[in-house]
Amino acid sequence: MRKPLTYAVALAAAATLATGCDTSGPDQAAPAPSAPATTAPSAPVGDPSAAPSGPTATEPTPTPSTGPNKLKSGAKGQEVLALQNRLTELGYWNGEADGTFGSLTQQAVYALQKAADLTRDGVVGPKTQKALDQGVRPKAQSGSGRVIEINKKRQLLMLVDDGEVTQVFNTSTGSYEQYESNGHTAVAATPSGKFKVYRHIDGWRNAPLGMLWRPKYFNGGIAVHGASSVPPYPASHGCARLSISAMNHLWSGDKIPLKTKVWVY
Repeated sequence: MRKPLTYAVALAAAATLATGCDTSGPDQAAPAPSAPATTAPSAPVGDPSAAPSGPTATEPTPTPSTGPNKLKSGAKGQEVLALQNRLTELGYWNGEADGTFGSLTQQAVYALQKAADLTRDGVVGPKTQKALDQGVRPKAQSGSGRVIEINKKRQLLMLVDDGEVTQVFNTSTGSYEQYESNGHTAVAATPSGKFKVYRHIDGWRNAPLGMLWRPKYFNGGIAVHGASSVPPYPASHGCARLSISAMNHLWSGDKIPLKTKVWVY
């Protein structure tokens, strides 16, 4: 028991150095554009969502299986349209239903599979279809007001209104890998706790650890932000990644205004 305990203490100590994806502070924030953006410009080379250097994330990127009666990325038709409408009905945001199984539908399927404790492969096979038919949805912990809940175990971000989960998104939080920042070793952690959105930037933020799309900061340099890569497992420096389109959706209609509560658990 001595070695695991020693490692846990060391990890906790290292985690105190973690400051999230953005370590420079508000004075170095990029200015917001004059009008809200509707689509994201191409990110500069260096990727908006580069994972920390060091060992690969513990959970590898899943390889979708193929076979009869399965829907996966690239599929088209009425079955896909029905899938998209059902996902929307259950609150799994996947944009406009168009009958094409694209990246947003895959993100929504990831979220459903996480809520149902299934393999996160983004493919709708018999087990995922059963979860759809049964109407599996995650539960909220908050009871009143608009709250953004980030469930690290499930890797889900939920929009909650008065205790009811209204929308669910696939997210990727801190990988807990070590990385170097400003000459220090830090841990890519997303601390648990109750926070509020205190600052946001309407555009790309060229942060020291990568590019962040329309970030909503809630804990120092940790934010909910858009990224070009949102895998179904923890891979960020500490922020909660969403797809670019999902972040645009949350900005539209000011769904996460300043002072919005953020619960991380």
